[in-house]
Amino acid sequence: MENYLFFILIAAAVIASPGPGIVLTLKNTLQYDFKGAFPGIAGVALGMLLIAVLSAAGLGLLLTTSALAFTVLKYLGAAYLIYLGIKLWRSSGQVADLSVGRRSSVRSRFFEGLGITALNPKPIVFFLSLFPQFIDPAAAYIPQFALLALTFSALVVVIHCGYAATATLARDKLRTPRGSEVINKVSGGVFVCFGLALTSSK
Repeated sequence: MENYLFFILIAAAVIASPGPGIVLTLKNTLQYDFKGAFPGIAGVALGMLLIAVLSAAGLGLLLTTSALAFTVLKYLGAAYLIYLGIKLWRSSGQVADLSVGRRSSVRSRFFEGLGITALNPKPIVFFLSLFPQFIDPAAAYIPQFALLALTFSALVVVIHCGYAATATLARDKLRTPRGSEVINKVSGGVFVCFGLALTSSK
């Protein structure tokens, strides 16, 4: 497969651009720690992998050709982002207790990452437009697509971990009830803005 390194550069640039997944990773890191942010990162990465598989299976083409299907998924994704935003905005400024490793909290962070990715139709359009540019039609399709999809998901983990490591530097200063409240308000407002922007996207 030609231009694999070029694909990595493009994918890394797309993943590193600010979006709901990045905001979620930063919020989780500041509230918990680097390790506490990983369930959300895993959710985002798995969401990207699932979208890639669905695109390869032809469901992505359905969303790009059916205005109704695209609109339904778009509004579901927007509603979920707005829901998360309001939930964060209304939450208290209580600092997370790292000594209490509740499984429900870990699952919640994982499914938040999975939800904001899987319910966003834009990655599907991205995969359908980008992947064919790097696939050799003369070679087997599935191994090439699998390599691109797994590479993209791996880059999600690496880049989001980079954001988490950077956010860790500021975490001690914000690890107070007031700092936690600010994080929730800012993150919640950003999620709502992303949700509203998604409703107006085409």
